[in-house]
Amino acid sequence: MIKLNYLINLAAEEAPSPVIPHPVEIIVGLIAFSLLFYVLKTKVVPKFEKAYEERTNAIEGGLVRAEKAQVEAERVLRAYTTQLAEAQSEAQKIREESRVQGAAIIEDLREKAKEEAARITAAAQQSIEAERQQAITSLRNEVGALATELASKIVGEALDDQVRQSRIVDRFVADLEKSN
Repeated sequence: MIKLNYLINLAAEEAPSPVIPHPVEIIVGLIAFSLLFYVLKTKVVPKFEKAYEERTNAIEGGLVRAEKAQVEAERVLRAYTTQLAEAQSEAQKIREESRVQGAAIIEDLREKAKEEAARITAAAQQSIEAERQQAITSLRNEVGALATELASKIVGEALDDQVRQSRIVDRFVADLEKSN
């Protein structure tokens, strides 16, 4: 039995320990790790750094552009607000001027209408007076002709003399006007 224990101990000393790696494995592991570290450091990490830098610049640039755009938008908003206020003020002035001009135009049209009415009235009165004078003249001629005819019948002789006939008619009309 002792031999068996001795053999087990001897086999145990010769067998590699599961906890402690073999020196060759340590060397191969260190070389593989060094190669992997070198490749990552020279190829992969710079690409990550570059992508990180670009992303940082894009974000920072975007923030700067956004701030500039916001400042510009506020400036434009103030300018538009000012223009809108000016346009509203101008519109109010135009409305007021239009109202004043409208009142002046209405007053002017009223004056022209009054003048036109007065002119039409004067023309109508002149026309009436002319027609009245024409009617009086016509009536005088008719009355004169009738009076001459009547006087000729009464007197029994013809009153063909125009001058005498006019005198008789004028005297007759004058007597009629006096009696009325």
